[in-house]
Amino acid sequence: MKDIEQFLRENAPETPEEGQFLLETNARLSQVECIKQTVDGEHRRWRRAVVIALVAGLVLGCVVTALVQFCPVKVDGSIFNEAVQFLQQWKPYLLGFIALCAIALGWLSLNKKTGTMTI
Repeated sequence: MKDIEQFLRENAPETPEEGQFLLETNARLSQVECIKQTVDGEHRRWRRAVVIALVAGLVLGCVVTALVQFCPVKVDGSIFNEAVQFLQQWKPYLLGFIALCAIALGWLSLNKKTGTMTI
């Protein structure tokens, strides 16, 4: 901000009231700085909410997966028998897909933070 003020003093812009011009410029720059701080705060809150949701989802997913692995449901003659058999048959693929989604989400969040899109 001092660099801009120094630049304006050195170049002496043609204004009827030089002091008033600098005061208005400083006021506008402070407003821009206030807006920037507000936006940065919103971005921090958004990132924190995304991280909390990701951690909660991963923890809940691990708990549910552990429950399914250690406490299987025995269904005899139920309408859900086919669904349970299907899930038992495709469980490795489903867990692999979930892991792939978690890796992709981590990759996207890291690339968004650094601003690069490399593979």
